[in-house]
Amino acid sequence: MNVSYFIAKRLATSKKYKNSVSAPIIKIAIAAVAISVVMMLVSVATGLGLQQKIRDKITSFNGHIVVSNFDNNQSEITLEPISTKQNFYPNFTEVPEVTAVHPFATKAGVVRTEKAFEGIVFKGVDKNYQWNYLSDYLVKGKLPKYETESITNEVLISSFLANRLELKVGDKLPTYFLRNQEAEIPNIRSFVISGIYDSGFPQFDETFVIGDLKHVQRLNKWNKDQVGGFEMFINDFTKIDAVAEDVYSRIPSTLNSEPITKKYFNIFDWLKLFDFNIYIIVGLMILVAVINMVVALLVLILERTQMIGVLKALGTSNWSIRKIFVYNATYIVFIGLLIGNAIGLGLLLLQKQLGIVTLDPTQYYVKEAPVYISVFYILLINVVLVVISYLIMLLPSALITKISPVKSIKFQ
Repeated sequence: MNVSYFIAKRLATSKKYKNSVSAPIIKIAIAAVAISVVMMLVSVATGLGLQQKIRDKITSFNGHIVVSNFDNNQSEITLEPISTKQNFYPNFTEVPEVTAVHPFATKAGVVRTEKAFEGIVFKGVDKNYQWNYLSDYLVKGKLPKYETESITNEVLISSFLANRLELKVGDKLPTYFLRNQEAEIPNIRSFVISGIYDSGFPQFDETFVIGDLKHVQRLNKWNKDQVGGFEMFINDFTKIDAVAEDVYSRIPSTLNSEPITKKYFNIFDWLKLFDFNIYIIVGLMILVAVINMVVALLVLILERTQMIGVLKALGTSNWSIRKIFVYNATYIVFIGLLIGNAIGLGLLLLQKQLGIVTLDPTQYYVKEAPVYISVFYILLINVVLVVISYLIMLLPSALITKISPVKSIKFQ
């Protein structure tokens, strides 16, 4: 039988022990551990959730990697076409991390109604476009459907543009496109609004109208096999820079591959600050929990000085006595973990389902604080806290080796 564990269990369940001087200190230590766990879970879940949500929004409008002519790299507008007769289209077999390749083309235009006008960027996509990335942002209407041969006038616009132009689903969207820099009479296209999206990302919502790629091809007098560029989607975002370099090495020298982390480097640099904030919060919370546990353990040792003396007089080793208090402290940590995980996960699930905490979309690009719940990170937080607490608790328990049996038995 494990004598140290037996004594520790009797101490923890004793009614006299629960009414002792150390009882309030132990409750404070449990509360500190619970609060630390709640804060760590919330900071990690919301920090990672915000990063993932913003990353997904940028991906929805650009893919993970954009392949285009070098002339088009610094502009949202397609200048020179690319042939679809490429070794990487429609399937990039040489780079297995690339899961999909979609052609696109963009053209600047002006939407003019009886009451208002707005400058837009018309983004043309084909029938294989992955609409599932935008389906989460659809607020009204339906997603357009583009056929292989026939041209479709259905377009998807943002709620920002719809409100500014005072339009709704089913209305016509008269758009003017310049033929060239010298032309006086622009091309006019009358589109039909099939759906309205709201991504909460002003950089896209204030600009993009998504329609049929064949419109851009006709406006630019391109052939059917000419497009503005290609959007590539990959299976692991953490490898995006390495995959972009691999893609670049396998495409023609006249083309360039640019990951969205580079194209929108200012946003992704801002997102990296959240990692730093998470590390700071987690570190501080672990420190708070550990300090409270050390104080609680010292109080427990001082309160049981006579018991320690008696055990030593009976021949119990220092390590066996130390284990009694380490077991006791570990019990406190696990109680705190259970309470903290229950409260933390409960709050996160409420936020995920109800969106109680809101954010300013002009600052954070989202209307609600997003939550990313990962079993791996939950287990990691708990394991790290237990391991660190256990290792730190060995230090104050070393005080037991300094206690003299004779003096401790007389201790009052």
